[in-house]
Amino acid sequence: MKTVYSPEHTLRNAKTELTGGQLVTPFECPQRANYVLDAIKLAQLGDVVMPTQWSRHWVDSVHDKNYLTFLDTVWQRWVNAGNQGEAIPNVWPSRSMPSQRIPRHIEGQLGYYSLAGETSISEGTAEAAWVSANVALSAAELLNHGEHSAFALCRPPGHHASNDQFGGYCFINNAAIAAQKLRYDGAHRVAILDVDFHHGNGTQDIFYRRDDVLFCSIHGDPMVAFPYFLGFADEIGEGPGKGFNLNIPLPRGTSYSIWRAALCRAITKILSYGADAVVVSLGVDTYEKDPISFFKLKSNDFINMGQTIAEMGLPTLFVMEGGYAVEEIGTNTVNVLKGFENPTG
Repeated sequence: MKTVYSPEHTLRNAKTELTGGQLVTPFECPQRANYVLDAIKLAQLGDVVMPTQWSRHWVDSVHDKNYLTFLDTVWQRWVNAGNQGEAIPNVWPSRSMPSQRIPRHIEGQLGYYSLAGETSISEGTAEAAWVSANVALSAAELLNHGEHSAFALCRPPGHHASNDQFGGYCFINNAAIAAQKLRYDGAHRVAILDVDFHHGNGTQDIFYRRDDVLFCSIHGDPMVAFPYFLGFADEIGEGPGKGFNLNIPLPRGTSYSIWRAALCRAITKILSYGADAVVVSLGVDTYEKDPISFFKLKSNDFINMGQTIAEMGLPTLFVMEGGYAVEEIGTNTVNVLKGFENPTG
């Protein structure tokens, strides 16, 4: 399996994250991609190739253009306003302030375009996000050229980025862009299977009213897990998209046997949908030692996860999402990909 990767992910190297009432070193850091890349090379999984440059219209197709302009300019505007630290939102249009007017001041715009306050924006963030999108698009193109599978080693991740909001370490929704490209290039129906511990709220938002992209997510119960306000089982889509959104929230301490049953349920939905291709939002933060999650999957479980996904027999694009600052992120990611390539063991 070919991996698409760019060293320019290191342009995103924020120093602050707001968590537990403190500013800490972010869990989403350059070392994550390094762990995965090292494991890919050690396992001799396949060629590692650089992405090509793609027109930004692919990103425009799933994101609001005003939001993308904000993303491109926020850092310089933040610095020009005299701020010394990284850009962290601190005010939002709350339920008691439902105005849809976008403030001119950069502080107000940060709140308008963010869904959470933990993710700071630093110099190079936008540039890294655009490179990450190119990684996903280049990997999708490999499927168009006849590859049965490919891995987009994206960083920063993307599945929390909605049409016009960033947060959860995500700025541009790589999986959504890849799915959109596969649709435009001839796949009549595409399924997105999100196996990250956290619900892919951004991906759901983008496709919630569409029937040509099915979204299935297995994740921690949003009553007690980020992003909290989306990801419930009764969210099934709206309008033309009704019935094409499947959320399977699971409780604290979920073991692999329970998690795999949820995966099989999602796969049944994908097969009955008649998908021509699958995009897997591959988060390995379901691992028992992940620092910000609460499932109990072990490293060997990720092999079976890949084998089970392979049973669908569909062209499959894996897009890197979460899995945080533990070295096993590399082992667990490669285990999924190796399991997919060797489904009989």
